[in-house]
Amino acid sequence: MDIKLRNISHALITKVVVFLIAVVCITGTTKAIIDMEVNEVHLSSINQDNYFESRAFADESYSILSSLAQLIGKYKSEEHILSGKTLTEEDIREIEEDLYNEFRYSYRYNDNLSEEENNRIYQEKYADDINLNKDESMKEQVREFYRLLSELEANEGIVFYASDGEHVFSNGELNKKEQFESFDAYMLFEDYQQKLYPNEVKKSKYLDYFTHSVEELNPQTDVIYLAFRESFLQKKIAEWEKDKAIAKSSLNEFIVFLAGFILSFVYLIIVIGKTSFKDKEINLNVIDKLYNDLNIVIVVSLTSLWIAMLIEVEVLLDMYMILTVPIFIIALLMILSLVKHIKNRSLLQHTLIYQIFKKVFLWVKSVFDNGSIGVKVVLLVVGYPIVVAATFFVFPITIGLAAWFAMKKVKSFNRIKEGVEQIKNGDLHHRIEVDGKGEFSRLAANVNSITDGLKKSVDSEIKSERLKTELITNVSHDIRTPLTSIITYVDLLKIEKDPDLITEYIDVLDQKSKRLKHLTDDLFEAAKASSGSMPVQLERIDILSLLTQGIGEMGEKIEASALDFKLAYPTEKVYVKADGKLLWRSIENLFSNIFKYAQPASRVYIDVEDLGNEILVTFKNISAYELNISVDELMERFKRGDESRSSQGSGLGLSIAESLIHIQQGKFLVQVDGDLFKSMIYLAKFPNE
Repeated sequence: MDIKLRNISHALITKVVVFLIAVVCITGTTKAIIDMEVNEVHLSSINQDNYFESRAFADESYSILSSLAQLIGKYKSEEHILSGKTLTEEDIREIEEDLYNEFRYSYRYNDNLSEEENNRIYQEKYADDINLNKDESMKEQVREFYRLLSELEANEGIVFYASDGEHVFSNGELNKKEQFESFDAYMLFEDYQQKLYPNEVKKSKYLDYFTHSVEELNPQTDVIYLAFRESFLQKKIAEWEKDKAIAKSSLNEFIVFLAGFILSFVYLIIVIGKTSFKDKEINLNVIDKLYNDLNIVIVVSLTSLWIAMLIEVEVLLDMYMILTVPIFIIALLMILSLVKHIKNRSLLQHTLIYQIFKKVFLWVKSVFDNGSIGVKVVLLVVGYPIVVAATFFVFPITIGLAAWFAMKKVKSFNRIKEGVEQIKNGDLHHRIEVDGKGEFSRLAANVNSITDGLKKSVDSEIKSERLKTELITNVSHDIRTPLTSIITYVDLLKIEKDPDLITEYIDVLDQKSKRLKHLTDDLFEAAKASSGSMPVQLERIDILSLLTQGIGEMGEKIEASALDFKLAYPTEKVYVKADGKLLWRSIENLFSNIFKYAQPASRVYIDVEDLGNEILVTFKNISAYELNISVDELMERFKRGDESRSSQGSGLGLSIAESLIHIQQGKFLVQVDGDLFKSMIYLAKFPNE
């Protein structure tokens, strides 16, 4: 008998039957929960003996009391709302913040201005919009005001009276407290007191929930009387008793199905994978070949899908048996497969991730064990005795071949040694030539690469020294000129008595001192820009607006120079990723360079091009001076287009512009074609929103 029982308990048909029972029970459990949610059944009503203590009565009372409290506490009347008194500071702040965010991303916002100045512009430009939004908010409150009134008046089962001493809301002629006390159920709120009947209302655990909105009113002026008609109460009590019966039935159904699922699931956990209680081996089938991590992903995905269906309640009810049952069957099969692997102690080993890591580890170990150095050592230790033994009768030939091979390697080594010695002695043009593709050949190539690097470094250092010499010469010349003038005119002032000449000398001193200050300021800015110590804040910049604004601000200089500026740009707006202040300083330097060195009464072309991931801004002008110097020399500090250095420039403009563009992750290039001078700025494109 015991053997038959064991056979039946672990039989396939028994497992299938219990599995189906588990699916039916979990489906029934879920259905009971959904039915309670759809029917809005409150399980708390099961333990309540009176309707006035129930959640249903609390919800009904809350809906009415909160509406009355809003009417007398906030809205009062249409005129009160339209006067703007119902708009809180929070409401106004949200309106202004929404509009300011809109302003911040519009063309009116200027990144070059301070936040206070932009805020002043916003207040001027958006004053009408702020008022329009306030009016729309008030109109929405008026609509809410009449909606609350309509809902209250449509409810025929209640009688209410609410007043704040000035405004009255009522659905009947009753306005005395004594009149409302004649009803079978009522709530009276007046003068710091609340009177509730019947007494069961006071015992409700939901009392604070539905009276909270009334407690926020002014007890000295605000009054709310609410009474329930007998017919209304009878209808609600009947509905509550019906819901209570449904809740009891649903709860019993839930408990029975849940108990059935737990028992069947525990049974399946015990017997799954075994043919008897004494069986120590776990029997795996086709489903169990699926990797456990993929199994878990399937279970989680199915659970997420089912939860998504659960949220869409209407869809779930219509297709409940069609979609829910297959999902539960597949998920339960996957879970039982995981249980088998837990019993088999192969939960971790039978995962795709584990298998991948295992194969990678074995491959790395193989490569490590069989690398080039290891292979050579193995061949040397193991292969050499084998070769000697195999060539014992032709031993002289073997020795000769080994000697020839060794001499060849020694010759290559000596060639490298001699080449390194020559390079050490200063011959950076020497090249080491080694034939073959072995280690010595690679070593020679590496030494040659080092030589090339040293040569470039030396050439760069020589050029740097030459530039330093020219820099010192240029700086000395530019600073000495105004300084000499200052000293000369100071000496003249000491002996001059004529007031007119003294005034003239002072004017000259003022000009020369400003010139000297301008040179030192430019030198300081150039040093700071090239050091990379300037703070950079990259953001979205409308490059066309920046150029248009710059041309507008320099209108007087443009008019004085008689230059004709031509601006070409794409039809669609383009934005660059840059620091607004630093980018404007770079462009300002280029404008300054144009005004100083461009041919008067000539044309200046400014082109904005969209290159896909970059924006190219090109400045082209005809030079007033003969450009007989290279581009590299033009980019040097204190280098000017006029070799005589008679102009007022400092020679730092292009160098500063290049450094500023560089720290903004851009590129700055200069091209010279005859007398045509081109400055090009490449900046990263900021995607249009």
